[in-house]
Amino acid sequence: MFKIKNKYSAILMAAIFATGFSGIVAEYLLSTLATHFLGDSTIQWALIVSTMMFSMGLGSRISKSFISHLTEKFLILEFILSLVVSFVPLVVYTASAYTASLAVIIYACSILIGLLIGMEIPLVTRINDQYEDLRVNISKVLENDYYGSLLGGVFFAFIGIPFLGLNYTPFVLGIINFSVAVVVYFSLKNFISPAYKIPFNAAIAGIVVVLVCGVFMAEPIIVYGEQQKYKDKVIYAEQTKYQRIVVTQWKDDFWLYLNGNQQLCTMDEMMYHEPLVHPAMSLHPHPKDVLVLGGGDGCAVREILKYKAAENITLVDLDPAMTRLGKEYPLLTRLNHNSLSDSRVAVLNRDGFTYISENKDFYDVIIVDLPDPRNIELNRLYSEEFYKIAYRHLRPGGVIVTQAGSPYFATKAFKCIVGTMRSAGFEVVPLHNHVITLGEWGWSLGVKQPEGYPLKEVLQDLHFTDIQTQWITNEAMQLITSFGKEIYPGQRDSVKVNKLHDPVLYKYYLKGNWDLY
Repeated sequence: MFKIKNKYSAILMAAIFATGFSGIVAEYLLSTLATHFLGDSTIQWALIVSTMMFSMGLGSRISKSFISHLTEKFLILEFILSLVVSFVPLVVYTASAYTASLAVIIYACSILIGLLIGMEIPLVTRINDQYEDLRVNISKVLENDYYGSLLGGVFFAFIGIPFLGLNYTPFVLGIINFSVAVVVYFSLKNFISPAYKIPFNAAIAGIVVVLVCGVFMAEPIIVYGEQQKYKDKVIYAEQTKYQRIVVTQWKDDFWLYLNGNQQLCTMDEMMYHEPLVHPAMSLHPHPKDVLVLGGGDGCAVREILKYKAAENITLVDLDPAMTRLGKEYPLLTRLNHNSLSDSRVAVLNRDGFTYISENKDFYDVIIVDLPDPRNIELNRLYSEEFYKIAYRHLRPGGVIVTQAGSPYFATKAFKCIVGTMRSAGFEVVPLHNHVITLGEWGWSLGVKQPEGYPLKEVLQDLHFTDIQTQWITNEAMQLITSFGKEIYPGQRDSVKVNKLHDPVLYKYYLKGNWDLY
């Protein structure tokens, strides 16, 4: 009898371990989804985790109303949870094509999953009460729940997101929950009311079919949802550890999107990349060593390679999937002229802030071609601390340029970048150009020169007669260095310097004049 009790208790503890595992991974999945679709990772992770913990508390409270058939109720919860956690990303991706109210859907899912998990833990504790003393029972339940959470976190960080992505990681959770329910059902079958057995047998068969279909249909469903989101045909989609990469096509033109935000269009990318690269490269008399942060598509490097003086080009991009596309995807290799395979180019997959903080190399030109500072992670790469480090890595007379978003649709963010770069010691001039598919776009260019250096006049005197360009000319330099009077909302507002301990930039960006777009 003692051995049988130990066996049943061990099965229940395995169920609790699985609950801890799937619960923490579900929290991380929902936090990642919320970050991708709603932005501001700090707020989303904090709110999702807090919401789920609160919901688990509510679930625990609700569970005290369960008086009888505790094992049966636990199995019902596991069956429901296995389906909910499996299909949450598919629901969110599909809904993103039809509604802007994704926050309601994501947080409703977090509440539902939290309630289900919160009800499970007290139920298992009460079921196991007949097999263990109270002090042992409580200790074992909490111990296995916490151990499962640790394994879940390791799984999410090193296996789930890197290899399975948001498409298939949820199905691992669903299968784990379902497997636990099946094991508990067959192990404790003699203790389950006969009235539940036929429905449970049918539920097991039905859930197997649904999960198998879900695994095979996950990618097509997400592609369908994305296709509805983009007006043009999706021809490539990949979920990486860091972002969602999508390429769309309309006639002979292609668009590259990262996390739903346009990065370039083949129709007019030169109107972005030429102002990003050529003023900075032409300012320096001998730009031998060039550092590019971001720019995994290879287009900025394509422009840099037009300068014979550029002997050593280091491109640092966090996402290896993006640089792999830049090297291998036919569309991008045609566009960037195989720039990332050039012998002068070294491609490193590192965090840009960490790389520039740790390496001891010096550069003549630093080009920062990163996504907009829409979250606190990217905010670091537009901070005063970052620009001060960059300043130290530039030789005298060195040049730095960064994409700075839109001067009109994210006006305060644009001003913040210019002001922050200036506070780091650079002589700075803002630039802007109308990129057809992006709208009015801007850059901030700085030089490591003494205060009072006539940077704007030097820029306006640049000619590109020895460089093969598609758009930029001396006349263009007169235009992109001139802004006219300040008439747009935010242009006359004061802004703070963006610092690591006071990250204001991404807040300015998220509160931009997007209704003018």
